[in-house]
Amino acid sequence: MRAIAVDAFRAEPVLTEVPKPDPAAGEVRVKVEYTALNPLDWQCADGSLESTAPHVFPLVMGVDFAGRVDMVGHGRSRFRVGDPVFGRVSRPPVGAGTYCEYVCVPQDSVITLVPDGLPLPVAAALPSAGMTAAQILDSVSVACGESLLVIGAAGGVGSCLTQLASAHGIRVLAAVRGDERHRMTALGAAVTIDTTSVPLEEGVRNAFPDGVEALVDLVTTDAEAFAAHAGLVHDGGVAVSTRGAAERAETSPCVAAVDFVLDPAPDLLDVLAAGAAEGALTVPIETELPLEKAPQALDRNRAGGARGKTVFML
Repeated sequence: MRAIAVDAFRAEPVLTEVPKPDPAAGEVRVKVEYTALNPLDWQCADGSLESTAPHVFPLVMGVDFAGRVDMVGHGRSRFRVGDPVFGRVSRPPVGAGTYCEYVCVPQDSVITLVPDGLPLPVAAALPSAGMTAAQILDSVSVACGESLLVIGAAGGVGSCLTQLASAHGIRVLAAVRGDERHRMTALGAAVTIDTTSVPLEEGVRNAFPDGVEALVDLVTTDAEAFAAHAGLVHDGGVAVSTRGAAERAETSPCVAAVDFVLDPAPDLLDVLAAGAAEGALTVPIETELPLEKAPQALDRNRAGGARGKTVFML
């Protein structure tokens, strides 16, 4: 089957042929119709999990998928052949990914039925971004009327987080690069800060002179830069990094600095899917591309400045 894979850490992703998998007992095989790009995809291919999880090469990239059940393994299953499903591959080894035509997943893992009214491209774009946003919002414990600064708000996670937080009455300050003010305002941001035209600190201090209750930094990898961003949080607040910068940063002891780790949950996926199907949650898709264009899209994602999600069609 066709797949986008790397033969070694930090190698260039290429379109290649890999064996078509067969489902084991308790698994289903899904004919993938759409898969979504997440920064984690190229980070894993670069070896970000090399010391923490087993890997297999060629390493097929990707974790999110949407498609239809193609085969059911032995044993009882809640799925039938032909069911539209979507989800996230989260079990080891790293490299049994979703940038491919078929993927096998345990039927009791992070996979669920696509609800009526939810297009498959949107379903494919939802798992990582939606679950990350929902669990971050739960972790920061920001109350209605309080403030949340989101750095990198225009991407998939940031767009979902802005909507979920706004729905809870939280005042979101969306820090973006470029002309995303109107879109982020439409998604619920109370304040938008274009960091290409005004320094982040100035923009935040203009809106909240005493600082914000919480920060979620979706892009910063440099510990010193993250510490500077955390300085915009007032005492008693929390600063969250999704890029592993919090543990390495020298932040104020009065601000809780946390590195976020996703804990995928099938029941949460159902809740998010229902919200997306009903229109309460918009998953912005920036680009739909054929699978063979994935290497170029990954290069663009590395450069930063994502505006919504990229999905690949198979």
